Amino acid sequence: DVANALVRALRRLHADRALDIETEGEGMFPGDRQDLIEMLGNLLDNACRWARHRVRLRVMQHDDALEIEIADDGPGIPDDAREAVMSRFVRLDEQADGSGLGLAIVRDIGALYGGELHLDRAREGGLSARLRFPLGE
Repeated sequence: DVANALVRALRRLHADRALDIETEGEGMFPGDRQDLIEMLGNLLDNACRWARHRVRLRVMQHDDALEIEIADDGPGIPDDAREAVMSRFVRLDEQADGSGLGLAIVRDIGALYGGELHLDRAREGGLSARLRFPLGE
């Protein structure tokens, strides 16, 4: 429900760009709804701002973990900068809007639930941001 509501809002916000925002899968986040909104909101907004045409949100629930991947077809982040951009106030493009806090916030909130944020190259060519949360036994 959270992901679908955020996607609807971002489709309206970025309507002038006619982005294709695709969602697939479902799962249950093992934490506070507001924390999930904060994390997904940051990641989806980043993906929509940098995407050329396409954003993909994929949720996979396994027996031991919940994985959420948000990927786009934008320019991505160079391999050697991926760790740095998860630090507070670090931005690769100083001309772009933003404070440089979004990825750090996602990483920090995720860590409260034992989760991890990994950044990689997306199959679409841009950035893949993957959150992984362990599920209780």
